[in-house]
Amino acid sequence: MRAVIYLLTAVLLAGCGFQKEREDSRLALLKTTNPEPIQIERDGISVEKIREEVEAINEIYDAAVIKGDHNVLVAYKVRHLNRFQMKKIEKSLKERLDKEYDDETFVVSSDYKIFLEAVRLREDMDAGKTNEKEADKRLHEIIRLKREKT
Repeated sequence: MRAVIYLLTAVLLAGCGFQKEREDSRLALLKTTNPEPIQIERDGISVEKIREEVEAINEIYDAAVIKGDHNVLVAYKVRHLNRFQMKKIEKSLKERLDKEYDDETFVVSSDYKIFLEAVRLREDMDAGKTNEKEADKRLHEIIRLKREKT
């Protein structure tokens, strides 16, 4: 009986020892987080303008935008009733962004994992855990992850 109590106590303490994630990434699936856009590469267009363009689409309710060196990642969440139209929404969003900003390469995704990785990158930059060079490297890893899924 004591062994079971010790085992449960050890498991409980081990679970508490893991690093806690920030509030945005833990609740990103359940609610709108509206993460601030990240502009790693300072040249060119403003990520705020891109985010406004994305959120102007009625079917989208939450978006994360990360701009690197000529690569812009746009991860977004689609309203529940529009889930059957996700391919159409992604295609029209990509066409709209490519037409508006022809000098940038857009990677557009409605995948939750991509959205979550973008939110975590924002949190790491805010916490000072990631500098701009590391953030650009992680952006390329997220883009590679997105391309592997397609």
